[in-house]
Amino acid sequence: MDVPPRMLFGPDRSAERVVRPRRALRAGVAQVVAAALGLVLGLTLPAIDGGYRVTADRTVDVLKVAGVGVLSVATLFFSLLFLVVQWAAGNFSHRLVLFRSDPSVWRVFALVVGVLVFSVTATLAVGSERTTSVAVPVTALVLSAGALVLVRRLLLNALRSIQLAHVLTDVRERGRAVLRAIYPPTGGGAGSGERDGAAAGRLPAVTSTVAWTAGSALVAQVDVLRLVRTAARAEAVVVLTVPVGAPVYPGDVVAEVRGGRAPEAEVLRAVVPGTERAFHQDPGLAFRLLSDIGLRALSPAVNDPATAVQVLDAVEDLLRLIADADLGARSIADESGAVRVVMSLPSWEELLRVGFDELCRAASDAPMVLERAHELLVRVKAVAREERLASLDERLAWVEQEFSGRHPAFLWGAGDR
Repeated sequence: MDVPPRMLFGPDRSAERVVRPRRALRAGVAQVVAAALGLVLGLTLPAIDGGYRVTADRTVDVLKVAGVGVLSVATLFFSLLFLVVQWAAGNFSHRLVLFRSDPSVWRVFALVVGVLVFSVTATLAVGSERTTSVAVPVTALVLSAGALVLVRRLLLNALRSIQLAHVLTDVRERGRAVLRAIYPPTGGGAGSGERDGAAAGRLPAVTSTVAWTAGSALVAQVDVLRLVRTAARAEAVVVLTVPVGAPVYPGDVVAEVRGGRAPEAEVLRAVVPGTERAFHQDPGLAFRLLSDIGLRALSPAVNDPATAVQVLDAVEDLLRLIADADLGARSIADESGAVRVVMSLPSWEELLRVGFDELCRAASDAPMVLERAHELLVRVKAVAREERLASLDERLAWVEQEFSGRHPAFLWGAGDR
């Protein structure tokens, strides 16, 4: 049975974040806010009359050291940041933006800007005074220490981002989070949703289509709550025909309106464009990134099959998570329980093709990768639902034939059969 959006992905509400776009604090806004706070503190603290006081000349020296020191460390760090991002893109995948897109990176820079503004403002506010409140140098030291602690934390994260094991773990964990949110476990509970064919068979007739009017872009996210409210007001059902992460071009049909007349502008406003894919609502991105890393490892220029084996370890984890889940399009209901939105999501075959097939086709000359692929299929088959066994059996047969034909001198591992 369909359920309201707040219960669509399970009663624990842990996945409710997928129904609305994530609004991260942008770099420019963070810097403006930090600069404003630094300006206010720089003007307010020197004006304090009571309490313990220190000489103004020593306070100015502290402010200079704090401002210049933090700015120098931040400059060095962000130079390293760009090198790390470039290295990760060249060695793993150009679509791997885990570290670059981390909001804490730009918030640290905002804190550095705030410290610099505070130091300059407080230095000017102290002026020719003989003494000033001890709160001024103490605040400068506290802000500087906080900035350095955060810079150190980001530096450690940068070092983690160039280590294969940590990258694979981050991709796998983010992939598991979005898969749990969008593909709830089966069992007839509140979050079980409807199968693609069952939902599509009961939808009303198409009354209008919505074409993309902006420039070429990727569908980064969908504001599901806005779309549900729009469809409910029109007593219609909005069927999204383009999945999150897919490209759209001017004139492409992105949605069908069924049973009512939902405003086209409102529907388009709920489709959030972007320049690159993000994990927030994209269940296929983790498979895409893992496949990219594995394909680079198997390229003649790198020739690192052990990395491809590690990639298959992560792919198996994701496949086992959804092996018994309802995949494909999902229906979303309003508060009354009526279906209002149908989202287009990857099917089992699509995810298997991206995460497994591409990598195995490139691993024909790597027996250790084929052996790990065989083990993956056997384990996933043990937990998959019945209608998916045929596709897994086909791949098992191909891997066995490829292995025995190309590498007759090798034997399967003892636990594979």
